[in-house]
Amino acid sequence: MRRLVRLRVLPLGSALLALSVAGLGGCGQNSMLTQGQLQKTQQEQIALQRQSEQLQSRLNTLDRDHQELNTLLAQSRQQTQMVEDQLAMVRNELTDVTAQLAKARQERDVSDSRVKAMTASLQRQGGGVTITPNRSIQAELPAVSLPGIEVRRDGDVVRIVLPAERLFEPGTARLRAGAPKLVTYVAGELVRVYPRHRIGVEGHTSDAAGASEQTLAWASAVHQVLASQTQLLPSQLFVTGHGANHPVYSNGSLDGQERNRRVELVVYPDVVTR
Repeated sequence: MRRLVRLRVLPLGSALLALSVAGLGGCGQNSMLTQGQLQKTQQEQIALQRQSEQLQSRLNTLDRDHQELNTLLAQSRQQTQMVEDQLAMVRNELTDVTAQLAKARQERDVSDSRVKAMTASLQRQGGGVTITPNRSIQAELPAVSLPGIEVRRDGDVVRIVLPAERLFEPGTARLRAGAPKLVTYVAGELVRVYPRHRIGVEGHTSDAAGASEQTLAWASAVHQVLASQTQLLPSQLFVTGHGANHPVYSNGSLDGQERNRRVELVVYPDVVTR
């Protein structure tokens, strides 16, 4: 006997509904997976942004440090340049001082030669004038009194200072109207106190330019008055221009410069006799 097999055939709509339910289940799982990846990506972006901000902050700090270092370097270079300039000035001043010392030694040698020549000439003259050395001026010579005029002892000599402004017209070697009276007044005291001592008429100034010629002209003008209008012997006197080599005060101020411009009558310990 033949068996009959029955197959259940679902309606078409029911089959489609089953497939749809199965597909919806798979889509839900995919949607959850995508949302999780998106959150992870956002977190990674936030972390990267924070790292970027930190790096930018460090970069800004390094940039400020770099600028500060550049500023310090520029200041250091400027200070180094200032020190180098100062050293150059000191070297130049040292060179000038060395040259002035050499010139002073030369002038001293010339002055000594003049004195020796003068002494020899005086000894050859018919009057028989001689110069007797005397190195005890501090003990032998009395003090000179000249109110209003600077007088000072300087080792073995006595210096009587005549300011150039009281003697000469500005910038010249021409004597002022009252200068001869001043010179003869001082000479009268010299004749009284130091009647036979050798006296140097020595010019000094504050400006190195043309100084030797200027101070020699000053000293010569005063010497002319001493030799022609006083009782000092011409054999007692000699003339020297020291230029700017022997400042007594600092030339850094106008007052110091003015006081350095002078003619000194210098009483030496040597005695001139006939």
